[in-house]
Amino acid sequence: MLSPSYLYPDLCSGNMRNHTEFHEFILLGIPQTEGLETVLFVIFSFAYLFTLLGNLLILTAIVSSSTLHTPMYFFLGRLSIFDTLFPSVTCPKMLYYLSGQSQALSYKGCAAQLFFYHFLGSSEGCLYSVMAYDRFVAICHPLRYMLIMRPGVCVSLVMAAWLAGCLHATILTSFTFRLTYCGSNRVEYFFCDIPAVLPLACTDSSLAQKVGSTNVGFLALMLWFSVCISYTRIGIAILRIRSAEGGQKAFSTCSAHLTAILCAYGPVIIIYLQPSPNPLLGAVVQILNNIVSPMLNSLIDSLRNREVKRSLRRVFYNAVFISLA
Repeated sequence: MLSPSYLYPDLCSGNMRNHTEFHEFILLGIPQTEGLETVLFVIFSFAYLFTLLGNLLILTAIVSSSTLHTPMYFFLGRLSIFDTLFPSVTCPKMLYYLSGQSQALSYKGCAAQLFFYHFLGSSEGCLYSVMAYDRFVAICHPLRYMLIMRPGVCVSLVMAAWLAGCLHATILTSFTFRLTYCGSNRVEYFFCDIPAVLPLACTDSSLAQKVGSTNVGFLALMLWFSVCISYTRIGIAILRIRSAEGGQKAFSTCSAHLTAILCAYGPVIIIYLQPSPNPLLGAVVQILNNIVSPMLNSLIDSLRNREVKRSLRRVFYNAVFISLA
């Protein structure tokens, strides 16, 4: 993975520092929550730790069980990695200042946070489309499934998702941090994101705003359209299944994935495509997107999947047996 200093050399150059009158941003936190820092710290700490633990257990189950070494669980394992890394971009710093520590974030730290937030978020969106295609092939072309979704194809699809996310984040971060920031350094938000950082620029930010809205909107709509195509054809195939048991199994397999997709795309549409942004609404939606959605994904993927639960039981049994031996 390329570091921000390599992707954005201007951020680390002396020229960029000379154009700014400050070297750090002050994150003001979640709007209209003054006095609730302790309560929020406890809630978000629990949610973040639960997210990390849940996704770690899913990865452990997939790696340890040979029966889960299939394309579906290959993608599910990568999704668990994204759901571990994505909240880690914003949560540690938020918990740090909610505990009473410094709210300051360096200039390069702010750029890195914005880059990795959009890099991981858009890569995960691409992975959702890949997983929808995987379900389409499994249900509509079951006899050719292992031939179409062979290991080389699966790896290539995941790499394409990473590269698309990297390109998307590079464009957004480059346009955002080419601007001159010489006024207030107080970010009225709990992390560095485009809608919160651009108002602090003392040069014309209209181009960066247009590029950000267009890029995010186009990518989200394109990925959502690809998901809709896959699930439309899946729905048609399910209706043609004569066996009630077979149709129920196919629906159960896809419903968890579709629920995760709705949780992921809903916040993006609300935050970046609303005509007049509401800071409090944006913060609540971002928290759902950053913390709650990855936590729910781990719950959905573990509790509604018999194979994962069976593998986890074997892992716990072996761990207990080894510790008592």
